[in-house]
Amino acid sequence: MKRKTNPATIARNKKARFDYHIEERFEAGLVLEGWELKSVRAGQVQLTEAYVSVTNGEAFLQNVHIAPLTSCSTHITPVPNRARKLLLHAKEISRIFRTIREKGRSCVALSMYWKGPFVKCEIATVLGKKKFDKRRSIRDRDYQRDLEQSFRTGH
Repeated sequence: MKRKTNPATIARNKKARFDYHIEERFEAGLVLEGWELKSVRAGQVQLTEAYVSVTNGEAFLQNVHIAPLTSCSTHITPVPNRARKLLLHAKEISRIFRTIREKGRSCVALSMYWKGPFVKCEIATVLGKKKFDKRRSIRDRDYQRDLEQSFRTGH
């Protein structure tokens, strides 16, 4: 069965689910500039290498590529990969900060979506998978695909 995508979803980081064990999820607001919002509406977002860093008690989303549109204003110079501030509660930021200080743990962006008029980002604290874990994920995915295919064909 194919997973349906939510129409409110702007971008998903499929690679994160393959590369990491997801531990704890958070929903964060995103501080965007005007040109970035126009690009987000056009779907020009890439979350593949996105991660969260904490500096001075504030969380920032790093390495999110929002491609500038050609119709962007001429009096600004858009920076596609700039650090974007995340809007989180202080307790959530401190929990993320404590987690990413541990060895092998990180915080990555899983998806970006619309919630009413606001752009939200689902982030998660993660633990990196080893090579054998990734092979197991591939084997499980192939087994599920074969199982669904056999149900469809009736064999």
